[in-house]
Amino acid sequence: MAIEANAENFAALTAGPLTVVDFWAPWCGPCKMMDPIMERLEAQYQGKIKFVKMNVDGNQEIAQRYKVMSIPSLVLFRNGQAKEKVTGVYPEAKLAHYFDRKLAENA
Repeated sequence: MAIEANAENFAALTAGPLTVVDFWAPWCGPCKMMDPIMERLEAQYQGKIKFVKMNVDGNQEIAQRYKVMSIPSLVLFRNGQAKEKVTGVYPEAKLAHYFDRKLAENA
């Protein structure tokens, strides 16, 4: 299960070599569609990529800082720095391919 982020722990959670932050909200239909995909990918990449969830409700300042204008949005962090963002619902295979590329770049 992805780690729930908030304003207090966000910097610490994104400090690792490769972290994916899932910006979402409980009322967001596409976010609910992404949940099982992200859970399977988290299991697949356990120990290689840290998965974090950030509820934009109540954390809008952080969402704005990373230019999250619509959800779901995945922001890829490398050593605490936001590097890339993808927005919308993606098929599991496409995200797995993307994560594999990012791991290869980080190797």
